[in-house]
Amino acid sequence: MALSERDKEAIRAFCVDEYTDFVIYTHLAKREKRDDFKQLLRKMAGQEFRHYEFWKSLSGRDCASEMPKWKLTLVTLSRILFGLTFTVKFLERHEEQVIEAYKQFIPKLPPDASARLSEILRDEELHEKSLVSELNEGVVRYIGFIALGLADAVVEITGVHAGFLGATTTTLAAGVAGLIVGLSAAISMAAAAYIQAKHESVKNPIPSALATGIAYIAAVVLLAAPYFITHSNILAFVISVILAFGLVVAFTFYSSVINESNFKREVVESTVVLFATALVSYLFGTILGKIFGLQSIFHH
Repeated sequence: MALSERDKEAIRAFCVDEYTDFVIYTHLAKREKRDDFKQLLRKMAGQEFRHYEFWKSLSGRDCASEMPKWKLTLVTLSRILFGLTFTVKFLERHEEQVIEAYKQFIPKLPPDASARLSEILRDEELHEKSLVSELNEGVVRYIGFIALGLADAVVEITGVHAGFLGATTTTLAAGVAGLIVGLSAAISMAAAAYIQAKHESVKNPIPSALATGIAYIAAVVLLAAPYFITHSNILAFVISVILAFGLVVAFTFYSSVINESNFKREVVESTVVLFATALVSYLFGTILGKIFGLQSIFHH
């Protein structure tokens, strides 16, 4: 069966994709200090290289020069900032689409090539997942827990600000209240992170707890900042909610990659909780403000 121009373009794209993965895993292996992780990355690089050679043979010419160099820079940055587990799992998130595309190509190829592509599919579906599961970074799993906890914390602080939006027009009171609640919650989260780190057998859980507390406080300060730079409670709240939404998306995305969960579903759930909490807190604050006359108290 003759391949169409569209099929040839797809083969070219597959070749570039597999070569890019080979270069990336080779690069990560060279930078990795742990011998067990270095060996795993080398195995993954070897598989990707074999896949690349297959598509290269079908393409008829080398595609190495077409590799997007910027991907290597982004992967290196991701490895430094977010850890190896996150980086590798993020790279593997597109594998389901790749597998489906490969399956559609099997009937289009000659018998020998189809058999080889079936072997590659087994690599993609089984071997690579098995190798990725061996990247057992306890600290990174724990950081995923922190990210999810911070997402919940952002919802809590937003609720506090929304409550004061209904209770008073004074931005200073809302900002200070958010800082007070946030500081208390940061101590609680740091303690929980300490316990979690010990559970994950982290050698020294104290830095982990401190990192959690500092990250939490930084998020709280960021959300409270608009209340100290404007006298409009509504404007401060809108800016704070936008920042909160951005943090929730970022934290949820990180957790979804680490835990291999559905990002879209989780971010929708977190967003609904964020705005529902803000609405309920606003209504509750409005009721309390009218009952106790908080508007006049804080205004004066």
